[in-house]
Order: sequence, then structure tokens, then C-alpha cells
Amino acid sequence: MAALRRAAGAPDLSGDVRLLGPGDVRALAEELDVVPTKKRGQNFVIDANTVRRIVRAAEVGPDDVVLEVGPGLGSLTLALLDEVRHVVAVEIDERLAQALPSTIATFAPSRTGDVDVLHADALQVRDLPGPAPTALVANLPYNVSVPVLLHLFEQVPTIERGLVMVQAEVADRLTAGPGSRTYGVPSVKASWYADVRPAGRVGRTVFWPAPNVDSGLVAWTRREPPAGADRRRVFAVVDAAFAQRRKTLRAALAGIAGGADRAEAALHAAGISPQERGEQLDLAAYVRIAVALDAQPEAPAAGR
Repeated sequence: MAALRRAAGAPDLSGDVRLLGPGDVRALAEELDVVPTKKRGQNFVIDANTVRRIVRAAEVGPDDVVLEVGPGLGSLTLALLDEVRHVVAVEIDERLAQALPSTIATFAPSRTGDVDVLHADALQVRDLPGPAPTALVANLPYNVSVPVLLHLFEQVPTIERGLVMVQAEVADRLTAGPGSRTYGVPSVKASWYADVRPAGRVGRTVFWPAPNVDSGLVAWTRREPPAGADRRRVFAVVDAAFAQRRKTLRAALAGIAGGADRAEAALHAAGISPQERGEQLDLAAYVRIAVALDAQPEAPAAGR
């Protein structure tokens, strides 16, 4: 298999990648004078078996170019290089971004040319260096995991599938279905871009420092967005529906519809009871509501 990959021009993945252990992680942090901060959600993975598990669950292989957000000290980056063709790593911490190539040179010397490191805030990324990513695999910072995921779904359409590690509660929200108490805005918006599914739990002890919560793995496969609706309009309806969960849709959508009566009319046109609540609807229902709202004649100006 390795010979076939070399013949096809792909890197030989059978070589010299060595994964980071707890001692390596702490030594690198000390060398760089890096103290993990809650502000940036920095919890470094110190367990090699965990990063191997993440890469296996992501189902990436030697043809993939993987986008990784928040590589930190490089634990997951190295595990990815053991399996994939190329890694594009986006790191907001300047010291960590500058140090990652050196870490790759030490722990995976034959793969130094197969990593592009971008020092940037993932929420601001529009263009990426290197080949176009086919997958996203990342240990996302807890405090920005959902915004980062949705931003990359929108900005990097070449990513076809992926797996992210996030706070367990966030994993539940991303993968919840209608009617669940954890179903909400992240669930609906993620489903616009992809089929999202839970892929397991990760305990606290595999991190340094250990967080106060467990983590969850979320896997996804890209799908075509719903036809016939504008994403921004649908997302505005979703935001309004969940802004006050206890309100009926008739009341919750009054603001963006131009009044409760107009919201009710749009809901009837979409085949949805005005007394329903946001957590009871799937993405298709929100698309129908957005289309019905846009089809309404403009409300008369005040005073006429």
C-alpha cells in the first residue's frame, strides 16, 4: 500500500511520526513559556491513544487534506500526519503557531513539508494556505466551538466531512433532534450544512490542564443545503424562534414578521400550528416558514 501511495505521488505515511506523551507536552509548554489560558480555551491533549481515536473516528486517510483549528502544541497534528496527506493548521496563539513547525521537524521529520500553519483567528479566516481541505478535524476551544464550526462550514465549502471534539454539552446540542431539551439554535444551523451525529465521549483526564467538564466527539458529513431558501433568512427565523423558548411561534416570530397576525398567517401557509414552539420544528419546517414570510405582501406603513 505504501508503495502504491508513493507511486501516486502521495507521501509515505509509514515512517517516523512519534506522538506526544504527557512529558512531551509539559516539556514543550515549559520551553515555550506557555501557560494554558481559559480565555483561549486551551486544554492540551496529553494522551496518544485519544488522538489516535479521534483520527480513526474521523475516517480520514492518505488522500485527505485536513483543516485543524487550534493545534496547540501539536498532539492531534502529529496523529493526523500519521494518516493523511496534508494538514492546514490554524492557530490563534502566535507562540504556538511559530513553534509548531519545529515540533513537526522533531517528532515527524519526514512530514515537515506536509503542514501549513496559519497564525489567525479561525473566526476571521476566509482564505487558507496550501491545498484545499477535504476534512475538518479539531479539538475546538470550548468557548467558541459552535461559532467556529458554523463559520468554517460556510467559508470552506471543500470540507466534505469531519470530526470535532467539543464540550459534552455542546456535542449534545449539535447532535440533538427536534423535541429534545438540548435541541436549539446550534442543532438547526449545523443541520443546514451537514448530517451531524454523536461519535463518543472523552474524559477529562486526557487533557492538561484537566477541564471541569467532559468532552464529546461530533462527526458530520456535508450535504447540499435546502433549496429555495436564503440561509440568512432561515437563520434569522431560527434565532427568533429560540430567543424565548417558552413563547409560541406566533409570538416569537412577531418581530421579524411585522406583527403576530402576519406571523400566524405565514405559519399557516407553511403548514405549522402558530401554537408550536421552536424546539418542535426541524430544519425543513424553518425553511418553509422563511419562504412563507418572504412570500407575504409588505405590511402597510403605520398611519395608513
